[in-house]
Amino acid sequence: MTSAPPAARPPSGSRGHRRRKVVAALVLVAALVGGTFALTLDGQRDRERERSERTATEAGSGAGERDEALLRLARREKGDPMAVGDVDAPVVMIEYSDFQCPYCGRFARETKPALLREHVEEGVLRIEWRNFPLFGEESERAALAAWAAGQQGKFWEFHDLAYAEPRKRNSGAFSEKAVVAMAKKAGVGDLERFRKDLGGAEGRAALERDRQEGSGLGVSSTPAFLVNGQPILGAQPGSAFTEAVETAEADARRNSEAAGPGAEESSK
Repeated sequence: MTSAPPAARPPSGSRGHRRRKVVAALVLVAALVGGTFALTLDGQRDRERERSERTATEAGSGAGERDEALLRLARREKGDPMAVGDVDAPVVMIEYSDFQCPYCGRFARETKPALLREHVEEGVLRIEWRNFPLFGEESERAALAAWAAGQQGKFWEFHDLAYAEPRKRNSGAFSEKAVVAMAKKAGVGDLERFRKDLGGAEGRAALERDRQEGSGLGVSSTPAFLVNGQPILGAQPGSAFTEAVETAEADARRNSEAAGPGAEESSK
């Protein structure tokens, strides 16, 4: 597998019910949109042919079901250490990434800062991270280390250090010794706990949850994004993300106004 050319804490304890709801939602998504990203890459002609064979009503109904299923992938969990932005922001961007993916690094360094400044800080956008390691043992260790740092509120600090500069893949940059040093530099205070979380079952379960979610959508390269359910592949120019966020915000506000007062609260 290769990264796309330029062109994601598991619930526990009292949140067990939330876990079951998420699993059920993923089953629905798999049924409705199992090839979301694969279709984006390879299925344009198939979609055109399919549209010509359907009635407008049938096509509209199917698209609506798919869009709703994709929107429900946004977890919007308060206190999620691997998310940034208001939990009730009108737009949620889900990011599937690998810490050894060069294009993920380019996005983190060149595009994400502007999104944070112009949209997240303004309350418009929430970004939710999904770990999606593709490149072997060091990718998995980096993902688990980022999750472990998140247990002490330092996920994004670890994220920024991991992507601070291009790194040669599987060269030891994410060896166990290296990720512990990175965690310390990121401000993780309890390194003994960090080591325990790094090798623990909870972190592995969180990683598998993210991986299954992405795989169910057809993600096979990174970075991959859903912006209010609309897919974007690769480290696209910042303008592509700005346009996607602004379009999604306008749609969300239009839908909220059409639904009337109290609709947002009743849907939660």
